[in-house]
Amino acid sequence: MVGVALSDCGRVDDVTPYALHAQAARRALADAGLDRSRVDGFASAGLGTLAPVEVADHLGLRPDWVDSTSVGGATWEVMAAHAADAIAAGHANAVLLAYGATPRADIRAGRRSGTFAFGGGGPLQFEVPYGHTLIAKYAMAARRHMLQYGTTIEQLAEVAVQARANAALNPEAVFRDPVTVDDVLSGPMIADPFTRLHCCLRSDGGAAVLLAAEEYARDCRTAPVWILGTGEHVSHAALSGWDDFTVSPAAVSGRLAFARAGLDPREMDFAQIYDAFTYMTLVTLEDLGFCAKGEGGAFVEKGRLTLSGALPVNTDGGGLSAQHPGMRGLFLLVEAVRQLRGEAGPRQVRRADGDLPRLGVASGTGGWFCSSGTVVLGRE
Repeated sequence: MVGVALSDCGRVDDVTPYALHAQAARRALADAGLDRSRVDGFASAGLGTLAPVEVADHLGLRPDWVDSTSVGGATWEVMAAHAADAIAAGHANAVLLAYGATPRADIRAGRRSGTFAFGGGGPLQFEVPYGHTLIAKYAMAARRHMLQYGTTIEQLAEVAVQARANAALNPEAVFRDPVTVDDVLSGPMIADPFTRLHCCLRSDGGAAVLLAAEEYARDCRTAPVWILGTGEHVSHAALSGWDDFTVSPAAVSGRLAFARAGLDPREMDFAQIYDAFTYMTLVTLEDLGFCAKGEGGAFVEKGRLTLSGALPVNTDGGGLSAQHPGMRGLFLLVEAVRQLRGEAGPRQVRRADGDLPRLGVASGTGGWFCSSGTVVLGRE
């Protein structure tokens, strides 16, 4: 990974998703110091009838390799794995991943309802009549973990509190004011047991990441961040097909990524984890192997996830506090690269010896724990 960038994020009115794609892409190319003419691969999802054809055309690209894999929030970690494989096979030399969306502006303008509507065909047709919303599916999974392992609502609230503490040092974060566990618990109920602060914010924004072959990396202005191992896994479509509400597909994608990297979770200096809801962070930490199954509640206590904690998690504030314009997985990769390059400013993670982080992991989740992509990254 040789170039990363965000577009303008947060409250971005009167800007189209195409414009956010272009803004993030231009900034990522400038970050890498690589000319657009050298980009021969492109990956994008979530926009256009012929994604990524329409977006590539808007960006003035004519790629020889494309990917439009769409598995929800895990899309970008999965695409990064596919791009790395393509580069290794010689099918492309420089692959641009780009995303942009305006859900906040769209809802304010009445362009969409703000609810997820899924088709009546396939396995989902059996749940649609019961009015299951996306948040309700996550809420039920969280409640299962609480009943099975004794996880408390206060422990889940700690995830939101610590995400906000990290966001306080991120000038690009939408919400930066500190919150307490009581603030989280006293908020309006959205879907039991989730109050408002257990849920991600809704924002506009985009991101881009440029991956390049080793010989291209030598021409870039930035030090490369290496993809050391990847894993992907899809689980279920309907909740009724989910074997265990307390185990996410990251249990498989994480195991594959760490094994292929020849590394252990305990060697990671930070983790960037998809956090549309607080439970996602907790259960993904378990499934990636940072703690045993059922011990996530205790693991997230005592500030462990903050920038000065034992395992900094979502160092930019995550989807709970920084920004969440839809499929946020690409933002995880941008933040991971910035941390490894020492470019995170006041939120920069340091090792115990004061050195910059050497290893990190980004893990995206899609749907309602339907898919997962995990990428292990390193400076060397």
